[in-house]
Amino acid sequence: MGVRTYKPYTPGRRHAVVSDFSEITKTEPEKSLVKYIHRAKGRNNRGVITARHRGGGHKRLYRIIDFKRDKRDIPGTVIAIEYDPNRNARIALVEYEDGEKRYILAPAGIQVGAKIMAGENAPYEIGNALPLEKIPLGTEVHNIELTPGKGGQMARAAGTYAQVVAKEGNYVTLRLPSKEVRMVRKECYATIGRVGNVDARNIKLGKAGKSRHLGIRPHVRGSAMNPVDHPHGGGEGKAPIGRPGPVTPWGKPTLGHKTRKKRKISDKYIVRRRNEAKTA
Repeated sequence: MGVRTYKPYTPGRRHAVVSDFSEITKTEPEKSLVKYIHRAKGRNNRGVITARHRGGGHKRLYRIIDFKRDKRDIPGTVIAIEYDPNRNARIALVEYEDGEKRYILAPAGIQVGAKIMAGENAPYEIGNALPLEKIPLGTEVHNIELTPGKGGQMARAAGTYAQVVAKEGNYVTLRLPSKEVRMVRKECYATIGRVGNVDARNIKLGKAGKSRHLGIRPHVRGSAMNPVDHPHGGGEGKAPIGRPGPVTPWGKPTLGHKTRKKRKISDKYIVRRRNEAKTA
């Protein structure tokens, strides 16, 4: 689980940093756990582009990941670590004692042959899923539920984790990867350990074509456009924005403008916001 560089034999390879895939043990996905999903490419149900700069990219099959970890008190064995084109984390193929196979997010340090389990009485070991109330303070956890039984929604990207910092009443307080401190119901499940493939943050694409393989289309700066195309466009040479602040192509404030809804229902669960943690 590391990265590798290349000799600069082409301009695109000069700065490229790629994963060495040393942890991958199986190259073909489990057929029963994949399905085809139509990729919207930034378009809504009428075919209108609502998210720009998306489209193309290599064809993918979606791996069905067990975010719920609802196979309780049945031990399973990790039989493979695989690559997933839909996320930057690796996935682990688990075979349970009753013969069922499922994919889970591969925690850092997990190996083929490791035993895992989910449930209130699961051992305190990496890869096991328990309710937050059963997890000791200071523990690193990932794949955390926000609603009991809904499945993990937080700390799922490569190398991420949250830390259990307090327990009080019906809630457990977590410090999230963004440094936000938040309360979550004690019945919500989380998986012990951090997500694997920690070196994903060191990857460098090296060339524009690699972005196209990932389904990301070119992003043109507003200042490089004409006035008819963007509020930042026009002018002689490198012109400033020419407004009180930067805006989107449709005139709405952007680049730092807060978009979170005021009086959002979940505000009462946030102990300290992420931007407060950065300025503290």
